[in-house]
Amino acid sequence: MTNKPNIILVHGAWADGSSWSKVIPVLKEAGYNVVAVQNSLTSLPDDAETTRRLAEAQEGPTILVGHSYGGAVITEVAHQCPSVTGLVYIAGFAPDAGESLASLSAAGKEPPPGAAAIRPDKYGVLWIDREMFADNFCQDVDKTEALVMAATQHPITAKCFEDKITDAGWKNLPCWYQVSENDRMIPPPAEQFMAQRIKAKTISLPSGHASMVSHPQEIVDFILRAAKEVVLSTVEEASMN
Repeated sequence: MTNKPNIILVHGAWADGSSWSKVIPVLKEAGYNVVAVQNSLTSLPDDAETTRRLAEAQEGPTILVGHSYGGAVITEVAHQCPSVTGLVYIAGFAPDAGESLASLSAAGKEPPPGAAAIRPDKYGVLWIDREMFADNFCQDVDKTEALVMAATQHPITAKCFEDKITDAGWKNLPCWYQVSENDRMIPPPAEQFMAQRIKAKTISLPSGHASMVSHPQEIVDFILRAAKEVVLSTVEEASMN
C-alpha cells in the first residue's frame, strides 16, 4: 500500500509511551512510521500541545491513537492538525466540546471499581495504589509485567480531569473505538456510549483497561484496519473529484 499514514500513539494516565511497547514493533514491521508521545499529564492543554507538535513534525497524513485519557488528548488536538485523517480510541475518553473527564465520569450511574484505588497526594497529583494497581488497571496482564507497570506508573494531575474540551475533533473525522469489556477504570457501558456517539467503527475485547498490553495483536490489527480504511477513503474521495 502506498501513502501509508503516520501513526501517533498517545498514552493515558498512570502510563507513558512505553505502554505501547508490544504494538510499536509490529506496526513498524508492517511498514508504518509509528511514534509514541511522552505527555507530562499536567494539563489537557499541555498534553494536546505536546501531541500537536509531534504530529506537526511528521510528513504526510497522520492517524492519532489514544488510550484512556489519551482519547481526550486526541479529541482536543485533532482540529489543530490539518494532517490528522483519523482517530482511534483504545478504551479511551471521547468527550464533546465543553465536557471534561470529570463531567463525563459524573454522568455515570456509579464510579468504576478502579476509582477506589486512586490516591491523591497533597500536590493535586493522582496515583493508583500500587497494591491495587494490577487488579484494577491491568488484571489480565502477566503478574511481573503488572508489578513493573505499577512501580513505574506516571501519575496525572487532578487538573487533567477538570480541563474541558474546546473542540471535539471526532465530529469531522472517521473514528474507530475499541471497548474493553472488563475495564475497571472506565465503565464498559460508558465506552460503548462514547463509541456510539462518535459513530465509530467498534470492536470489543474481553480485556481490562490496558488492552494494548494484554491484547497487543488485536490492537495492532484494529489500528492497521483504521490505517487502511483511511487510505481507501482518501483514494475514493480523490477519484470522485
